[in-house]
Amino acid sequence: MANMEEIRRAQRASGPATVLAIGTATPPNYVEQSTFPDYYFRVTNSEHKVDLKNKFKRICENTTIKKRYMHLTEDLLKQNPNIAAYAAPSLDARQDMVAVEVPKLCRKAAEKAIAEWAQPKSNITHLIFCTSTVAVDMPSADYVLSNLLGLRPSVIRTMLCQHGCYGGASALRLAKDMAENNAAARVLIVCCEITAMLFRGPDEAHIEDLVGQALFGDAAAALIVGSDPVVGAGERPLFQVVSGAQRIVPGSEGRILGRMREAGLLVDLMRDIPGLVSGSIGEILKEAFGPFGISDWNEIFWIAHPGGPAILNRMEMGLGLGPDKMRCSRHVLSEYGNVSSPSVLFVLDAMRKFSAEEGRSTTGEGLDWGVMFGFGPGLTVETILLRSVPIA
Repeated sequence: MANMEEIRRAQRASGPATVLAIGTATPPNYVEQSTFPDYYFRVTNSEHKVDLKNKFKRICENTTIKKRYMHLTEDLLKQNPNIAAYAAPSLDARQDMVAVEVPKLCRKAAEKAIAEWAQPKSNITHLIFCTSTVAVDMPSADYVLSNLLGLRPSVIRTMLCQHGCYGGASALRLAKDMAENNAAARVLIVCCEITAMLFRGPDEAHIEDLVGQALFGDAAAALIVGSDPVVGAGERPLFQVVSGAQRIVPGSEGRILGRMREAGLLVDLMRDIPGLVSGSIGEILKEAFGPFGISDWNEIFWIAHPGGPAILNRMEMGLGLGPDKMRCSRHVLSEYGNVSSPSVLFVLDAMRKFSAEEGRSTTGEGLDWGVMFGFGPGLTVETILLRSVPIA
């Protein structure tokens, strides 16, 4: 009889977790940022608030966003007028909406990732579902998505809820552990957020809420993660997941808050977030890359959460980064806005696509090592070390 240690070794993969495919999806409806203030104040019946509208125009201009995708349309808001008010009871209407739409949007992203992976769905062994949008129904959205995709009943499902903008990196860290500790495991990660939970009209007493109304968009992203890629069967490695860590930024309590109430999800964003995040990144990088002898942050590729231009600017200045290091994050911010948990997965997708289009040698802009940063409520920072793979 084999001894216990032999059995344990046989249960584990031999190589590092690897991203094998990426898929993204957005609702069909989108809004141009340049015209959004007019649209927003019209659909919320707030056009008489002229001074507030002018402030909102400046906020929208400063975001550097060109467009955002949103499930909510003017027709849907007319059917649910309480959603367009600032604090009217509307949780039931919002929840009924996202409970249906979140799994549907996730399905689109997941099917794209599965198609790129080019393996049977029956090979998926684990499902990680990450969202801050829908988390109150039982069975939860992971169960609904599993049925929509037709996954095996034995797929092991894990829900990650209320992580906010660091959720995508958290899901990848968890998938790494699953893939490396279970031989032949193939983990489907799906992250999705829909702003129908936090959309509301403007209020003079809560000007800070306008920042969220100007930043957030709807999206879903999916990854397939597994160790020991079977290249002969068509699996194509994109990025190796080397390590993962999480840290709470000292002194950051209350800087990002989300409170679910009868009026939906109320989000508070404090002004000093960029400084707190950028001030913590240097020490985190030293701890993460120190064992590998890496200390030049311009010699790694960057997958940073595009939380807003101020955060990216402060990170660039604080670390002395070149002007192109955050280009994938800025691209995602411009084309989609801040889509919360899927954001870093959108940036990862942009990184490998730009690298291929430009004829780079690897999926990380020709560089070997890279870092993924997700940051959100807490303030919590997720750090993932990545190694890019040669482009076939």
